Amino acid sequence: MQARITRRRLGALEVSAIGLGCMGMSEFYGPANEASNLELINHALDIGVDFLDTADVYGRGANERLLSSVLKTRRREIVLATKFGNVRDTDGRFLGINGRPEYLSAACDASLARLGVSHIDLYYQHRVDPNVPIEETVGAMARLVTAGKVRHLGLSEASAATLRRAARVHPISALQSEYSLWSRDVEQEILPVCRELSIGFVAYSPLGRGFLTGAIHSPQDLSSEDWRRQNPRFAPENMQHNRRLVAAIERIARSCGCTAAQFALAWLLHQGEDIVPIPGTRHIARLDENVEATRIRLSAEVLQQTAAALSSTSVAGTRYPAAQMANLNR
Repeated sequence: MQARITRRRLGALEVSAIGLGCMGMSEFYGPANEASNLELINHALDIGVDFLDTADVYGRGANERLLSSVLKTRRREIVLATKFGNVRDTDGRFLGINGRPEYLSAACDASLARLGVSHIDLYYQHRVDPNVPIEETVGAMARLVTAGKVRHLGLSEASAATLRRAARVHPISALQSEYSLWSRDVEQEILPVCRELSIGFVAYSPLGRGFLTGAIHSPQDLSSEDWRRQNPRFAPENMQHNRRLVAAIERIARSCGCTAAQFALAWLLHQGEDIVPIPGTRHIARLDENVEATRIRLSAEVLQQTAAALSSTSVAGTRYPAAQMANLNR
């Protein structure tokens, strides 16, 4: 068994330095196998990756039900995070964002039932509802803490101004937003505010939805059901452009004696002790590869080389299609 990995803090919550994003085990990235996914989750816990991230919207509840199989026997080993707020109908169509107090209370109860647990360690608002004051939503979330259903609160893709307003109502332990070598928007304003307010940062898609690993060269490398085929950064013309960034990452990674994926994660971990990446995978070998990033130390020279590469290499395409970009709180 590998040595257990280091730990970090998200506000008052302690978690493994790298978590496991579970979304792709149920939806968005093509067909998946439940037995192998459960084997991977158990392996993650065996090696000390205890921070598991899901949401009620992933597979329309299927992802939470998947985790329930492990939670039945290993609940005490798991720091469990899930989310509410993105609403879909029974055929998967996105219906909008709901941050109303009565909705989130019902959503929390439904998540608890699917997960088969009495409490959620970290409960996020998945997207900020522009039609409901954040004070009302966080106030309702705080009542879930008082009721013992939730231990810590989080937001996802929230602006700096929203974070400030939310933190006045109840302590926010974590902000989850996209952050990687090709998505660095949060560095300008959001990360500084998180640090000012002692809010930890959970970086989702830290490997650029797999692109930064160097394994994806064209849309044909993705299954026909893969959501990334709709993502602007994976459009053929943009992929060709973005391969320049991947090539630069691969060169620096080789000089450090690690893979591109390990370098991308190590770079994130070097951006601050309050940052916890949550890469997703369905393969134990990839999980083990990712975990090794916690043991990589990058020199000041390497970090400077990386900064120079990032400043000279642009990224083509937005993070999401236009409709989903419109749902990000700014």
